[in-house]
Amino acid sequence: MPERFIIEVGESSLIFETGKLAKQANGSVQVTMGETSILVTACIADKAREGLDFLPLLVDYEERFYSAGKIPGGFIKREGRPSETATLTARIIDRSIRSLFPGHLRNDIHVVATTLSVDQSNPPNILAINGASAALMLSGIPWAGPVGAVRIGLVDGELVVNPTEEMIKESSLDLVVSGHAGGITMVEAGARQVPEQVMVDALELAQREILGITEKIKEMAKTSGKPVMELPEPPSYPEIDSWISSELYDEIHAAVQIHDKKPRGEAIEASTGKAIEALLEKYPDAEPYIRSEVEDIVKKAMRALIVEEGKRADGRAMDEVRPISCEVGVLPRVHGSALFTRGETQALVTTTLGMVGEDDQLVDGLKHDEPSKRFMLHYNFPPFSVGEVRPMRGPGRREIGHGALAERAVRVLLPAEQDFPYAVRVVSDILESNGSSSMASVCGASLALMDAGVPVSRPVAGVAMGLIKEGEKVVVLTDIQGLEDHYGDMDFKVTGTREGITALQMDNKAGGITRTILESALDQARRGRLFILDKMESAITEPRIEVSSYAPRIYTVNVPLDKIRDIIGPGGKTIRNIVAQTGVKVDVEDDGRVFVASPTTEAAEKALAMINDLIREVAAGEIFSGKVTRLMAFGAFIEVLPGKEGLLHVSEISTTHVGKVDDVLSPGDSVLVIVKEIDDMGRINLSRRRVLEKKTDPEIAGKFADAFLLEDEREARIKALPPSPERGDRGSRGGAPRPGGDRPSGDRRPYNGPRRSGSGDRNRDR
Repeated sequence: MPERFIIEVGESSLIFETGKLAKQANGSVQVTMGETSILVTACIADKAREGLDFLPLLVDYEERFYSAGKIPGGFIKREGRPSETATLTARIIDRSIRSLFPGHLRNDIHVVATTLSVDQSNPPNILAINGASAALMLSGIPWAGPVGAVRIGLVDGELVVNPTEEMIKESSLDLVVSGHAGGITMVEAGARQVPEQVMVDALELAQREILGITEKIKEMAKTSGKPVMELPEPPSYPEIDSWISSELYDEIHAAVQIHDKKPRGEAIEASTGKAIEALLEKYPDAEPYIRSEVEDIVKKAMRALIVEEGKRADGRAMDEVRPISCEVGVLPRVHGSALFTRGETQALVTTTLGMVGEDDQLVDGLKHDEPSKRFMLHYNFPPFSVGEVRPMRGPGRREIGHGALAERAVRVLLPAEQDFPYAVRVVSDILESNGSSSMASVCGASLALMDAGVPVSRPVAGVAMGLIKEGEKVVVLTDIQGLEDHYGDMDFKVTGTREGITALQMDNKAGGITRTILESALDQARRGRLFILDKMESAITEPRIEVSSYAPRIYTVNVPLDKIRDIIGPGGKTIRNIVAQTGVKVDVEDDGRVFVASPTTEAAEKALAMINDLIREVAAGEIFSGKVTRLMAFGAFIEVLPGKEGLLHVSEISTTHVGKVDDVLSPGDSVLVIVKEIDDMGRINLSRRRVLEKKTDPEIAGKFADAFLLEDEREARIKALPPSPERGDRGSRGGAPRPGGDRPSGDRRPYNGPRRSGSGDRNRDR
């Protein structure tokens, strides 16, 4: 029987409906806010998978283009591999729910969120997290939920719960929080240098709203949920527990204090081997259990070292950052590069500058006005970075997630497109990893951008914080390494400038994160961030004045919309001609912006001059060195600007009488002319005779010196021509008539008789 549950969250109603769709799934719920609606299902396999030492949980977020009234792009016209947005949404669902499953659960679990309707106002990712929580609670799958999720914005200085997409455009904060009655489980945020205190206020507001959502989901599960599955208890070997605790604890306690990652891992593996050798003969089927128990002792020893003894595995203080080195300009032909090393984590980060429009990343998503991306940050995590051997494939969810976090951290500091008209791609290749390679990517990206000459407003750095919570004892760790991340209770990544936070990501397994703990963690993160910024500024203090000599020079010109067709030309002929003559790249936007990218300043200036000539209007009195395009009996047509021709009448060719135009000019000749007038119909009338009279003007003579030399030669040839037979005062015609006959006196029709070819030397001496 379909049932409906409604709760008010912020200014909107969050609606859960169950019992209508996908009834064969273990749990199914449709979640709606406004006209955005998501179907979320949860299924579990009947039997556990043997030999696993992890929870086989799979979360998929399926974007259906019909939900936004769109047809997918591409040739196939159907949804393909998940978009980056879909992958990131699946990750935040997974991170919100994973820590609440029983540790011994080994049955495959599949959570699927499918978009049914997207209204472009209410974001579907928040509905997907709440839907996953509700579906799991209804399914009978063992799970310590429910969780709830909200989005928090900061608009005009006020915190807003579940802001619309339009509001987020004006918001200084985009914060997604999920949690339960015991505390926050997941945080994902982007911010425009928001102060730490505001971030704490936003997290507290989110927690209050989450409690209302979880209470409604509990009510829903009580009414419509299935009985919780009975799971067999995992095997227990008290004798093994006792032997490992008594015989290996001191050895493992010493091993976790080895500073270097690889020797520490080898020492722990040696202890594991000792336990297997001592116990496996008596307990032949217990090797997975032995390994698991040794790992529990490693966790216990590491946490006791920190909480009870006040020491960290590598000997650092709780708020101490590992040694840092920064280098820039490490790759000579790359537009910008940096090598950032912190302890045993190393990132090689590069910046490449491209052309806006041509090199932007096109996004085929559910938003109707999905903009292309002019800034991209890609993160690569090859197996050699942790000394492993495994196949290298395309980026997985982890790589996409880490790259998105680093991109969000840096993006807000980039200059506006009108101030820096480049597409920017940053790539972080992790060469070594022992804790927080994503934060190393943020620091390296900031350095590489400045090395490339990108005028970022200020540098940004990131640090990963950790938390160990044993009862009432709480220890916050700065710059956690892999061991502390794996066995700790919280991974809290904070990026920002000296002014405030730009991004935040948190995964919490402990619960009970109070305001005091949050304030302490954020303050400690700020101090760590400032320390890292000091180290970064020792390598480069501000962006380079100019971009790399190997980067394209990009110039922008704004043209009237009605002139765009003049630049493109029929079938793209004009723009191809510009590219062919100059070797530049030209991109014309619909809003009238024209981008010219060139490896040299000279080529760009030539292309810009050609574009400006295409769009500018001709004015009376202007002087041009034009090209003869056509000859007529009454004069010649001269192209003074690309696509703009004027008539040079025969009477305006010379100070000396010219009888026949083709005796003086040929198609393709360059000729110096002045705009005599533009008539009422927009026709351009030109004069060569009048421009010759201006030769005495020093400014004009200097500007067109080379052209005047050619005109002087042409004028000398005109004066050397035989007297014209058409005027009695210039002599009789004489000679044989021209083939085709002569025109009657006064006939102004064009001469249609044979004429010389336009090819060949038309400037022969006479």
